[in-house]
Amino acid sequence: MTWLTSALAAHLLLAAPATARLPAAEVRLDGPALAALRARAIGPAIMSGRIVDVAVDPGDPETFYLAHSTGGLFKTTNGGDTFAPLLDAEVAVSAGAVAVSPLDSRVVWVGTGEDSDRNSAGFGRGLLRSEDGGERWAPAGLAASRAVARIVPDAADARAAWACVAGDLWGPGGERGVYRTADGGKTWARQLAAPAPHDKLTGCADLVADPADPKVLYAALYARRRTPWSFEYGTAVTGGADVGGVWKTSDGGATWKKLGGGLPSRTGNIGLAVAASDPRVIMAVVQSDEGGTSALDEIRSRVGGVFRSEDGGATWTRRSPLNPRPFYFSQVRVDPLNPQRVYVLGFMLHVSEDGGKTFREDLFQKVHADCHALAIVPGAAPRRPDPDRPGEPPPPPVSRRLILGTDGGAYASRDGGASWNHLATFPAGQFYRIAVDDSSPYRICGGLQDNLTWLGPSRTWSKDGITGADWANLGGGDGFYCAFDPGDRDVVYLESQQGYVQRTNLRTGEMRGLRPEPSEGQEAYRFHWNAPLIMSRHQKGVLWLGGNRVFRLERQAERFEVVSGDLTAADPRKTRTVGSGAENHAVIYALAESPRKAGMLWAGTDDGRLWLTEDGGKGWTDLTVGLPAAVKGQWISRLEPSHHDDQVAYLVVNAYRSQDLRPHVFRTADRGRTWRSVAGDLPADLPVRLVRESPRNSRVLFAGTEFGLYLTLDGGGHWTRFGEVPAVIVDDLVIHPRERDLVIATHGRSLYVVDDVGPLEEATPEALAKEAHLFAPRPAFGRYLMPGWVDAAGKVGFRGPNPPEGALITFHVRAPLAEPVKIMIATAAGTPVAGFEVPGVPGLGRVAWNLRPTKDFMTEYGGEGPDRLVPPGEYVVTLAYGKAKEKQKLQVTVAEGIQVRYAPLR
Repeated sequence: MTWLTSALAAHLLLAAPATARLPAAEVRLDGPALAALRARAIGPAIMSGRIVDVAVDPGDPETFYLAHSTGGLFKTTNGGDTFAPLLDAEVAVSAGAVAVSPLDSRVVWVGTGEDSDRNSAGFGRGLLRSEDGGERWAPAGLAASRAVARIVPDAADARAAWACVAGDLWGPGGERGVYRTADGGKTWARQLAAPAPHDKLTGCADLVADPADPKVLYAALYARRRTPWSFEYGTAVTGGADVGGVWKTSDGGATWKKLGGGLPSRTGNIGLAVAASDPRVIMAVVQSDEGGTSALDEIRSRVGGVFRSEDGGATWTRRSPLNPRPFYFSQVRVDPLNPQRVYVLGFMLHVSEDGGKTFREDLFQKVHADCHALAIVPGAAPRRPDPDRPGEPPPPPVSRRLILGTDGGAYASRDGGASWNHLATFPAGQFYRIAVDDSSPYRICGGLQDNLTWLGPSRTWSKDGITGADWANLGGGDGFYCAFDPGDRDVVYLESQQGYVQRTNLRTGEMRGLRPEPSEGQEAYRFHWNAPLIMSRHQKGVLWLGGNRVFRLERQAERFEVVSGDLTAADPRKTRTVGSGAENHAVIYALAESPRKAGMLWAGTDDGRLWLTEDGGKGWTDLTVGLPAAVKGQWISRLEPSHHDDQVAYLVVNAYRSQDLRPHVFRTADRGRTWRSVAGDLPADLPVRLVRESPRNSRVLFAGTEFGLYLTLDGGGHWTRFGEVPAVIVDDLVIHPRERDLVIATHGRSLYVVDDVGPLEEATPEALAKEAHLFAPRPAFGRYLMPGWVDAAGKVGFRGPNPPEGALITFHVRAPLAEPVKIMIATAAGTPVAGFEVPGVPGLGRVAWNLRPTKDFMTEYGGEGPDRLVPPGEYVVTLAYGKAKEKQKLQVTVAEGIQVRYAPLR
């Protein structure tokens, strides 16, 4: 027999004898038993997420590492042509800091959890250390750090390092400050911290070492705290105590001295840099409220800004007031060849040629906005003398190799920033929400962090797979919800920050903004940064939008009606923040319509209130009093009304903002009056973001969590990791109603698709208790793939793989036998056309048939050739294994105009 593909499992756990008919709670498909349904990463890679740190191999500048805020650690060995993810097997992939030992480039340190103050910042579970360039990792301590701002390896000892720990953004406690290890991360000693009790909220913002003397280090302490409705820092957090600032040690951290000599007081976030060519030169970009605070888009501070010391920190001079959005940036760099060339990172990349006195912004035009990391590789060609100034010496050299991390991914320059190459060769987009349409192949629309809303295919008809050219930008700012118009699939609605709805016509290119607004003099509507926008399942052309009220949009969103009062608690102390909208509070965050009953809407708020209407908003029932005690007042993350019973719904509460990491997943069977937990055996420190119920089997649930994708087949009793998706934030899930594909939106690794999860919906206890079971295959479609133009060198960018051609045939084997699984495909009249033999390994198995005869059933010479497709029609799939023999029908269609095999096969 001929093998086409086989993805088989290796393990099935049965809690009762194999011959028994097992109840649902006693059957488990775990780990390898689900491997046949592995997700494929489809990209896109043309837009990326936040790159927060860069580390270059000191012996090979073509090898460097990118730390992604929520997507993991990526390594290149060819200057950025290709990247490999390194943390996919780890328990957390959010990367805040990365460093390579200057003594041994095989030793790499990673701090999980980014130190950004952003509301969407990822958090981690400590440090990791590798001794083989990132191939294998070992836990390296500080498990309660949650966010690591910087790692400084000891230049005199490859097992020693300092860690700058920012600590938990959302509350007090944990590990914070400067720590040192001398044994590869087995033990750590805290060397610098704010005095108690302020050490509970004060962490380390930055840490740099003197390249000439590894015992000399400079550190910045920074107090911060975010709540769902606010962000505070500095003396506002510590009750007026000015415990932040810049500190120096000359003995490797045994003793520290706070530096003054011209630095301001009342400091917030601080970034530091030491000039490698002259270690006496220290640069600092300092946030200070001494002269008053600054607005979000105000890039000049009244008292803070760029400071320079030329005597090792003893005295400082304020060179510039430049200090763009300090809570998000606060990064400064000095060219290692030229102490006068200084970079300040912000909305754009600012560069100074005079030691920080003046800055220009011309480098910004070539890269994505919001710059977070910059690595400068020493090495430059001499700069030529100015022909207009004969006799003057040439200006000092400038390092030409730059690697920049932004909200849009990584960029590399080999000419000092005059030109940039976007390193868009790996999928690392930070998706929030997605929608699918009914095209063939179906399309996926999704919104991303600071990267607009994009539209692309679930597959292509090219051997190239899914490339960047297959994706279209639909506009917006930060992208969130999107929806296809059911009356016209080329009309797409999307939502950007704070309820800004946009309608885009894909045929005409017309874009129209349609945000609901009150009349002049009326109370303003409040919308979350990520306001829910959903298309009605029952009323064609109607959308529902959530703010502090619920809005009904109709006539392609040209008209709106307010269909609720303020459904939030509306605490005035928590609704008055300014900024980007990320702190907008007391709003509806979860909004869902019942698939079964028209007019039934569920609404949940970020301040813990839950509501239900059964008549499209004419009347609302407050269900808050019945919420479980453990989650009262907490952020309601998602609601999932059941496809099977309008009495049933699922509630997900995400409480990590209150430092509660438990998985809060509940089910109601009485329309929200009472709830029971269905978190089952999910890990105790696994915050859940959403749950999706299978439309065909109420016991099958998928959960998107802070650390990957989970599945239950028994309604929430037992959960298992699924799809081999990395431990990345899963922010949204959609089951395509026709194809039965599970589409996965991750906040850091773009999109994944698990092709045909229908077998999971049919994985009943009775089916899994059989010796072998053949699941019903979905209809198959045949056509030829275009040849594409794949570069053999592999340097043409990321290509998302297409699903296998033809039909997917999935089966389950209960126990191994001394014979293979035999699969035969025949016409409805019984003529065999294809056959396969695959090992009988316990678990789910899958074979892909490309709708062509296998070699055993094809004339080798004088026939129609191996590539001719079989005729459309009904086929019969037969599975034989041991005493088991099962059959299923398979419907095959073929693209119009294709000349299929016209003679009977024999």
